[in-house]
Amino acid sequence: MRAMLALVTGATGLIGRRLCKRLERPTVLARNPLRAKEVLGPDVTALAWSDERPVPAGACDGVDVVFHLAGEAVAEKRLDQARRELIKQSRVRGTRAVVDAIAAAKQKPRVLVAASATGYYGDRGDDVLEEGATPGRDFLAEVCAAWEEEAAKAEAHGVRVVSARIGIVLDPAGGALAKMLPPFKLGVAGRLGDGRQWMPWIHAADVVGILLHAASHEAVRGPVNATAPGIVTNAELTRVMARVLRRPAFIPVPRFGLKLAYGDLADSLLASQRAIPAAISRAGYTFQFPELEPALRDLVV
Repeated sequence: MRAMLALVTGATGLIGRRLCKRLERPTVLARNPLRAKEVLGPDVTALAWSDERPVPAGACDGVDVVFHLAGEAVAEKRLDQARRELIKQSRVRGTRAVVDAIAAAKQKPRVLVAASATGYYGDRGDDVLEEGATPGRDFLAEVCAAWEEEAAKAEAHGVRVVSARIGIVLDPAGGALAKMLPPFKLGVAGRLGDGRQWMPWIHAADVVGILLHAASHEAVRGPVNATAPGIVTNAELTRVMARVLRRPAFIPVPRFGLKLAYGDLADSLLASQRAIPAAISRAGYTFQFPELEPALRDLVV
């Protein structure tokens, strides 16, 4: 059986780097192709691209799958109006360019696996959220809905489309876990707000596993929650992290403190999304790390 031929955007990001290690000689689209090869290794073919311009001609020809992971990072800076527009347009415009390239391909990919996020659901309290749940009404929900709408347009060209609604990715190399570790190790961490919000976490290895499973299984189509089955509240995550690191974690961060530090981003940190991986579980994916404590021990011990 021949290897899957893949085209990847966002390849130098947290998930993209792990994904490319699992692929054989992928082609990647990157703002800086030389840096991409430095990060990903010499077996990668790197082409210059950014969301402001068309995908290089022929990039989608003959590949089996396009993994579209590119998008402006949400949690790096405070959300002013200009940054909101940049975050949204990087996803909408970039996905539109990828779909246009798929439409122009002489030999089209079989599947487009595009990133989305559990932010699609907004703040939903204790509601159990499978993939058929309605979208939320906040900014990130609006972004995710528009993102998925653009990806779905590839279906008109005979391409199967999967939108992976990715939860809070745990990886010490970056993202949420990298930000959490220093205060926990110093013993100055605690729950966020009242801690009752559900946090749809997932081990980085399982994100990659889900993306590959979605690409290779024809039955997987449409939105897929890329979250672990053993979802926990923020208070429980705090307790487990403290136990794994053998550090105290009794200094809660009140809502107003988060607002001062992060502005409107605080609403995302406090949002409750009890998103469960119903679709990918029905499609036969077996999680490497379904529960939080073993996942954290694998990542940080």
